[in-house]
Amino acid sequence: MPELLTDEEIETQLPAEWDRDGDEITRTFEFDSYLGGVGFAGGVGGLAEEAFHHPEMIVGWREVEVRLTTHSEGGITENDVALAERIDELYD
Repeated sequence: MPELLTDEEIETQLPAEWDRDGDEITRTFEFDSYLGGVGFAGGVGGLAEEAFHHPEMIVGWREVEVRLTTHSEGGITENDVALAERIDELYD
């Protein structure tokens, strides 16, 4: 099982554009259309399923908010950071 990252580890490993919100890391992605965001959310779902790590997502008008935490550990682990990096690659 993954271990919780320390505050210092989170600060140094947190990908650019991501923020920490308590026991979660978050990022809001922007799109030119609602359907662009819906398609992205579907792609994130595929990545998450492959990693067996399931983020909270809010799909809004031209944006998708993604929130990552490792529920079984009660906070942020390397699994969250790794999935955040893969999500960034999908967005780019």
